[in-house]
Amino acid sequence: MSRRRNLIVGWTLALLTIAGFAHLGLWQSRRAVEKQAMLDAAAGVLGQRVPNALALAADPARSRGYDWASGRGSFDARGALLLDNQQRNGRAGVRAYRVFLPAAGAPLLVDLGWLPLDGRRDFPSVPKPEGELELRGLLAPPPSTGIALGPALGREGQGWLLTRVDTAAIGQGLQLPALAPRVLRLDPALPLGYDRDLELLANTLPPEQHRGYALQWFALAAAVLITALILTFRKSRR
Repeated sequence: MSRRRNLIVGWTLALLTIAGFAHLGLWQSRRAVEKQAMLDAAAGVLGQRVPNALALAADPARSRGYDWASGRGSFDARGALLLDNQQRNGRAGVRAYRVFLPAAGAPLLVDLGWLPLDGRRDFPSVPKPEGELELRGLLAPPPSTGIALGPALGREGQGWLLTRVDTAAIGQGLQLPALAPRVLRLDPALPLGYDRDLELLANTLPPEQHRGYALQWFALAAAVLITALILTFRKSRR
């Protein structure tokens, strides 16, 4: 009875561990598929660059999609929004956003690019571009938030410091009646803004890395199963 009880307990623990590792492997596999689909969709849009109106940024049916867009308008007088903890070429910095008011359509966030932080973490000034401007770029969902901890934004000088780009929370914090769920990633060829590109996964894992992690989790699940089988048959021969 003691040996049978030990087998039951041992296999229960082994199966729970295998299930946990397999679940993590499946999650990593799904993330790889999602990110690859995202990259493929964006690549198709960037390859054609068929211009759409900026008003498309507010279309709820396209909130997770990608579109090339252009239009005229002006920047809102509210201060800049700085997304913290943004790496670029191994350097720490922030990504600067400002609210843009298109001639037609809802206000939207414009990604002006990346700025470095010094050792004292003095946040840079992001002056408001003046006058009516013609903008173009990639309409895209905001950067992935990951696990949302704490408030999305807080005051920082004349602007706001962001822990994540949560358009609903930003719209509420800035007292905007509506803020488009997508942001405009400015065309790097425009003379406006700061250091930037249209890379979608600059601060997160690419699909191939998710696939590598998935393979590791599945290998651990297989290792636990093989170990449990070896221990079971070894004891049965004694």
